Amino acid sequence: MEQNPLNVQCFITGDFESIFTEENNPKLLYISEQREAASIYPRIMHAHDDHVEIVLILSGESEYLIGSRKRKIKKGDLLIYNAGVVHDEISGSGHEVATYCLAVSGIHLKGLRKDALIPDDSPYVYKTGNQFEKMRSLCEIMFQSLTQSRGKNKAGAEAFCHELMRAFLTISLGIIHQQIPVGAEKNEQPADDETRENEEQANELGRRVQEYIDRHFRDPLTLTGISEALNVSTYYMSHVFKDMSGYSPMQYLLRRRIGESQTLLAGTKLPISEVAARVGYESQSYFNQQFTKNVGMAPSKYRKNYVVRNDENNTAGSEKQQN
Repeated sequence: MEQNPLNVQCFITGDFESIFTEENNPKLLYISEQREAASIYPRIMHAHDDHVEIVLILSGESEYLIGSRKRKIKKGDLLIYNAGVVHDEISGSGHEVATYCLAVSGIHLKGLRKDALIPDDSPYVYKTGNQFEKMRSLCEIMFQSLTQSRGKNKAGAEAFCHELMRAFLTISLGIIHQQIPVGAEKNEQPADDETRENEEQANELGRRVQEYIDRHFRDPLTLTGISEALNVSTYYMSHVFKDMSGYSPMQYLLRRRIGESQTLLAGTKLPISEVAARVGYESQSYFNQQFTKNVGMAPSKYRKNYVVRNDENNTAGSEKQQN
């Protein structure tokens, strides 16, 4: 009859090289929690220039635009947003999603650009498998520690969560290195040379359109103006871009502006009129109308419902309505 041992010791049996060096010295900027009920107010298209975001899908399923293409996401998926990668977290009624999100700066892995956790041509979505509960628990501990810390305990909580973030990163990198990203499996018949060349040309044009809008979304863009700037047919450009991203160029422009305005509303004290102007709207009333239509609440209400703990007593990020 097999007996359970009273004591178990597990030894480190070999040398290992830490990924955390002076050059790669990640820092946890914030952690946020989104509940399913909050996701009916979507966090629309945006990008971060100076840090990586790592998102753990806790429940629900949807389709997010990450980079230039939409990707299906569901419970157990790990999403990696390198710095500068545009992402559109599409949610709403029937597509409620709960998540934890970690923002990390100072990442510089060998062979990758600064503030990138994966190659830029990756599909960005990975399955956590049997690591899911461990990763969820780490996020929960970090989030609770930061939201509950007060006064003298604040520095200790931040240091504690910094080390937990390193553990979370180590698990994430193991997942990334050991599996094929979701959506990367090759299960279709290889295309002939002509078809492949046409697809590559279309994808290249689609990326050019996206890059142009990302650079100029604050400007008074028109469909004709974009096509003239890129020296392509308006109809062909619109068809190719929608086929690639799921949006027409003008829909993408709208969501890019609204997403950037969400960042400004949550992270600054700028007057709403200034926020509207900074994202390309001459009329605040029209901006209010478009924001409310796409987010589900007025800009002023969104700002009030977005909670950021970053004062003398506490440091954490949590959005009551959306994060």
